[in-house]
Amino acid sequence: MPDVSDDLWINGGVAPGYEPAREAFAQHRSGGSALCVLRHGETVVDLREGWRDSGRTRMWDPRTLVNVYSVGKPVIATAVLLLIDRGLVDLDDPVSRHWPEFRTPATVRQVLTHTAGLPFFPVPRDASAWSDWELLCGDLAGAEPEWPPGTVAAEHALTYGHLLGEIVRRVTGRAPGAFVADEIARPWGLDFGFGLHAADLDRCAELEFDAPDRPAQMLGDAASVHARAVANPQGARDLAVVNGDLWRTAVVPAVNLHTTAEAVARFYAGLLAGGELDGHRLLSGTLVDEATSAQFIGFDHFIGQETTWGLGVQLENDGTWGMGGLGGSAGWADPARGHAIAYVTRQLGGFERVTALDAAIASVEPLI
Repeated sequence: MPDVSDDLWINGGVAPGYEPAREAFAQHRSGGSALCVLRHGETVVDLREGWRDSGRTRMWDPRTLVNVYSVGKPVIATAVLLLIDRGLVDLDDPVSRHWPEFRTPATVRQVLTHTAGLPFFPVPRDASAWSDWELLCGDLAGAEPEWPPGTVAAEHALTYGHLLGEIVRRVTGRAPGAFVADEIARPWGLDFGFGLHAADLDRCAELEFDAPDRPAQMLGDAASVHARAVANPQGARDLAVVNGDLWRTAVVPAVNLHTTAEAVARFYAGLLAGGELDGHRLLSGTLVDEATSAQFIGFDHFIGQETTWGLGVQLENDGTWGMGGLGGSAGWADPARGHAIAYVTRQLGGFERVTALDAAIASVEPLI
């Protein structure tokens, strides 16, 4: 039992040889976070620290859920990949084939790779719009693209989940949150989801910024693609909104996955294993290989740097792939070492913690 008088206690353990991961985690505590690493599907790091509430009355435990922002984008992308694997959708289908009201001449592949030209919701909306799926999808259906689809990358920070989720809904007749729960989370035993049930609300960690000026830093220049992409609808960076029931029960697949670290790590373990986890195959290995190979290489106008996009994941020069989220949570795969990794935190800051953890984890095992 940890000493609960210390608000930075660490619980959990690591397999022999992974002590550097525990040391890095201890050095980069945030007062509420968790780290999970699987190697070839077996847990080698399972650590957590701090509290799940701002009043520091409830300790972070293995069932704590936290909003991880864009870490959820590969999950909704995988939902569409399932439809592709089943022959219901083709990567190069125009979106309008499945969503007739959709005006932008973008393909499913272009949506998956953030090159559809729709990084902004076009109609100003307040935070209540997050609970109105059809309203926001209607806005996107009538939008004019910022650039010809396929020509420019700009991470679709808030629109990504509605674009892909509406494809899921049109093709299957099922709400995207329910589809993810039934077709991804349940078969792979993943404790995550979009649109929480009332019974799960009490498990949620409260988000906090790590510094008073962090919200302004995250927004950037008000005229930038980045700022425009995250500002509308209102509330996605407002603690009063994202720590409330409206946000937690809404389905916003671009940015409101609520999850444990273990669930994200297991998700990547399944992808690393070619689309199969614990005997349950979701995707063909061929499609996983395509999804985790370069589909677009170039400057991303939201991220502000050269970026390589797969189908829902970001590829790095060192061979790893995955997705980070606003505030510093991240999930990623390291194929060379067989690692599936997730770090989740309620303290919204930069990615210095992830960088340090990644270096420590990569140092403990030789290449395979």
